[in-house]
Order: sequence, then C-alpha cells, then structure tokens
Amino acid sequence: MKKWFVILLVVVAATHVDAQQKLTLADAITTALKNSYDVELVRNQLAISNINNNPGVAGALPTVNLNASDNEQIITINQKFPDASRNTQRNNVGSNILQVGVTGSMLLYNGNRIVTTQKRLAQLELLNKNVLNAQLQNTMALVSVRYYEIVRQQELLKTIQKSIDVFQKRFDVLEARQQAGLANNADIYQAKLDLNQQKQALETQYLIIKQSKADLLQSMVQAPDSVIVVDDKIAIDKTLSLENIKATLPSNPDYLAAATQITINQLIEKETAALRMPSLRATTGFNMNSNKSAAGFILLNQSYGPFFGVNVSVPLYNGSVFKRQQEVATINTRSAKIQQENLALTLETNAVKTFNAYSNALAQLETEAKNYALSAQLLDLVLQKFELAQATIIEVRQAQESFENVGYRLVNLQYTAKIAEIELNRLGSKLAL
Repeated sequence: MKKWFVILLVVVAATHVDAQQKLTLADAITTALKNSYDVELVRNQLAISNINNNPGVAGALPTVNLNASDNEQIITINQKFPDASRNTQRNNVGSNILQVGVTGSMLLYNGNRIVTTQKRLAQLELLNKNVLNAQLQNTMALVSVRYYEIVRQQELLKTIQKSIDVFQKRFDVLEARQQAGLANNADIYQAKLDLNQQKQALETQYLIIKQSKADLLQSMVQAPDSVIVVDDKIAIDKTLSLENIKATLPSNPDYLAAATQITINQLIEKETAALRMPSLRATTGFNMNSNKSAAGFILLNQSYGPFFGVNVSVPLYNGSVFKRQQEVATINTRSAKIQQENLALTLETNAVKTFNAYSNALAQLETEAKNYALSAQLLDLVLQKFELAQATIIEVRQAQESFENVGYRLVNLQYTAKIAEIELNRLGSKLAL
C-alpha cells in the first residue's frame, strides 16, 4: 500500500510540473509586443501621422463657413429733412439687423506649398513607421536578452548544485572516516563550512533567477510576481558573417528614419520658400441682409444673392522673416545629413565590435566545452580516489574549483555569443518571431 502511495505522489508531482506552462522565447516576445507601453506610444504617434496625412490638413481642400447674426436694438431716432414735415424724433424705437451668409474658399496657388506639404505629411507617416519598426526590434532584443539571462542563471545554478553534491559527498566521506577514527575534526569542520557556504551561494543564485524573471515580466508588462517556467538552452547561430551584417545595415529602421528626416527637412525648405510666392484664392457664397426699423427714414432694407471673388496676395516685405526661415531650414537639412552619416558610422562600428565579440566567444566555446567535459571527468576521478583515500582534500578542492570555473566560463561564453548574435540581428533589423 505504501509503495502505491509513493507512486501516486510521483505521478501527481510530474503532472503538476507538466501542467505549469513553459514560457518560450516566442511567447515572451509576442506578449511583450502586444503589451509594451513603449510600442503602444509609438503606435499612437503613427496613428496621429496617419490621420494628419490628409489633403485637408495640407490645405488642398476648400473651406466652407456659415455665418449668421441677429441683433435686436432699441434706439433713439432724430432725423431732420429740408421738408420739416418729414422730420422724425422718437425714443425707444425697435430695430432688427439680420445677416446670414455661406462662404466657400479655395486656395488655387501658393507656390506649390500645398503639394509640398502633402509630400511632407506622407514622409512623416513613413518616419513614424520606421520609428515603430525600430521600437519593435528594440523590444524583441530586450526580451531576448532577458530571456536568455534567465537561461544563463539557471545553467549557473546547475553548476552550483553539482558543486554542492561534491561538497556533500566529501563531507559524508570525512564523516565516515571520523567514525572509523581516520579523520580529524578540522577536516570535518572545513568540509561543513564549505558545504554551508555553497548552500548560501545556491540561495543567492535562486534570488538572482527570481530577479531575472521579474525583469523579463516587466518587459512583457506582466505582474512581477507571476509564475513563469523557462526551460531552454542557449542555442547559437554560428553562420553569421560580418559582410552579411554590413549589407543589412541600410535596412536598419533607425537609418531609414534618418534618411526620411532628410527628405522631410528638404520639403520644409520648399514649404518655407513658397511663403515668398504670391497666393491666389477664390471665394464664393451666398449672403442675405435684412435691416428693419419701427421708425425712421428706412423701415425695411433687404438684400440677398450669390457672390464670387478672387483674391491675390503678394508678399512684398516682412522684415526678411521668410528668407531667414528658409536659411534655417537649409541648415536643418545639412544637420540631418550629418546625423545620418554619424548614425551610419555608429551602426557599422557597433556591428564590427559586436561581431568581434561574437567571433571571439565562438572561438573559445569549442575549447571550453572540451575543458568542461575534462574537468567533470577529473572531478569524478578525484572523488573516487578520495573515497579510496588516494587523494587529499586539497586535490578534491582544486578539482572542484576547476570544474566550477570552467562551468561558469562555458555558460558565460554561450551567453556572450548569444547576446552578440541578438545585437547583430537587431542592427540588421532581422529579429523576428
């Protein structure tokens, strides 16, 4: 009966572990892209530029206004005529003035400023699309880095747990020897201290993993105390080349945004130059006026009908304001070109530096993997010899330290290579689900 009870507990425990949903990198990125505040803010900016990219905002569509006013007045009239019999003098006379008009206006020409503005609004929308793509790439990179940080810390945890097993085994052997009168208390005390110290390191590592998970949850805009299970390995793409990375740099959304900004500034130059050109506007509409008075020379005066007009405005002088604005716009265009060139150099420099780190980590990984296997074999061999009293505590400690150091270096090299891979793909705008 007891046997079946134990089996049942094992099955329930296994089922509970399987029931916990494992978080994959794709799931984490999908959740982050859906919930990220930074992404949402950029999406809002794109929505605004999409709304503004309209002919009406550029001034290409006519405007129609309805104006109406109705004024009631009480006035005093004092009118004198050559014929004194027609003279009128009255107080508190009611008067009404009613005016209604519909006016339509259409800008016909203003130095092609409307066309230029429409192009600028379209470029602003394109700029925000590039900014959104850059934010998406940055978010995916951030989530990937924090995801693999958890994987790295969990791999380091395994090395610590292996080290604890070694400490425990060493302590058990020494304790057995002491009972047989073959070990002194100093060795026992030192073994116990080492074991306790490593257990403290284990607790510290658990804390680091919890904090790393909180960072990932923050990137995903999830509650920091949510339970997530990350069970993954650090798989590295070893096919990246510097030439291919450099070839993808022109598709970097930040670089594309910088190029779009140059176009926008050039259009602003044209818009500013158009301010110095004549403008032609056509107006049409319908007006109705009605003036009523209870007394006086005119008791009723009404007029109504359509009208049409053309207005020409030629700027002659305004203190050289438009000229100076155009000069400033030209300088802004030059500055945008300099910023793009600087960004291109920065992207290429970052690509070269990151690829060097990536190549260096890959070059060391193969050797370090062999060293890890050798250090594990050495530790097992020294432990076996220690159990047979053919190795000293110092030799066990040295073998254990070698195993820990190599294990830490191997995991850190894997993580370094992976982070470099993520950054190279981000620079080339190649990160995807």
